[in-house]
Amino acid sequence: MSTDEERDPKRSEQATLSFDDAPDRFRAGHKGDQFSGASGVLFEQAMAQTRMAICLCDPHQPELPILFANRAFRRLTGYGEDEILGRSCRFLQGPETDPEPVARIREALANEDVVVVELLNYRKNGTTFWNALHLGPIYNSEGELVYFFGSQWDVSDVRAARSEGRHAKEMARELSHRMKNMFAVISGIVNVTGRVRGIRAEADEINSRIQALGRAYETTLDDASSGSIDIGQAIKAVLLPYDRDEERMILLGNGVRMPFTIISIVGLILHELAANATKHGAWAAEEGKVTVSWMPAQDKEGLVITWSEEGGPLVDPDQIEAGTGTAIVDRLLATTDGTIERNWNETGLKAVITLPVRSV
Repeated sequence: MSTDEERDPKRSEQATLSFDDAPDRFRAGHKGDQFSGASGVLFEQAMAQTRMAICLCDPHQPELPILFANRAFRRLTGYGEDEILGRSCRFLQGPETDPEPVARIREALANEDVVVVELLNYRKNGTTFWNALHLGPIYNSEGELVYFFGSQWDVSDVRAARSEGRHAKEMARELSHRMKNMFAVISGIVNVTGRVRGIRAEADEINSRIQALGRAYETTLDDASSGSIDIGQAIKAVLLPYDRDEERMILLGNGVRMPFTIISIVGLILHELAANATKHGAWAAEEGKVTVSWMPAQDKEGLVITWSEEGGPLVDPDQIEAGTGTAIVDRLLATTDGTIERNWNETGLKAVITLPVRSV
């Protein structure tokens, strides 16, 4: 191999393909088929140099025998030229080939139509590959059908990727079902414990947190297979139940993707803020509203959520005491190196939460 070929294997492969003399032999045996002169030269170069597997079939014979197969076709299937010419393309089919695309091919051939199908084919050594077959007629200058043209593309890797995507979605659905069951079981245990011990109010408070987590996870599991989620889905799922009138909450922010691991922290923090707004803040008043916005941090490695209340009861910052919800939020943020800045205006709280994703 030359130095240039060592540096560029593709160039070496292209050079090897250019020595395919199958097109030349085909032209010699089909001189009356309009592949002569400049057209013939272009045909030779195209068929020899393309990496796409190509064959031509005789439309005037009952079995549509193959008249030409380029080197890419021979490499894809593993058959030699003498094993291909004269045979029907059906010889690549096998026991696991789906009859549905085969029927579509048959119909396209009968109607001299163009068709693209994917079907399972077999190589000479018995291994299978998924073949994206593009089939169509070729006419001469007088409009007469002279060949059927077939191009083959091994799409096994593409099919595998599609299958993995479907599998991931199925797994997400199964995980969603199991998560719902798990949250339901935990909620049931909390309810029973609350009744038995006479602490129903505390049990209800804990259950509200469990339900908030459940909503956050449920809406993002399908998306989580990609490794990141649209954080807006989780935020909306957690908060929408608190906006009973559907007019007292404004959500600003779309398209921000974050790691799936951030869900539980975001869900719990927003739940605590919403619960506080319902009991003591903006949502405790008739005209109170809450605006929630979210965006990536300036370094693109975190999330910033801004919570703004207005129209709530008058607030005296000196009289505010930290409760259980405040303690939960602070502890969650401490474990992730996150921060929260709280500012109380006369009619509501404004909080800015910063979560560094790398720490979650």
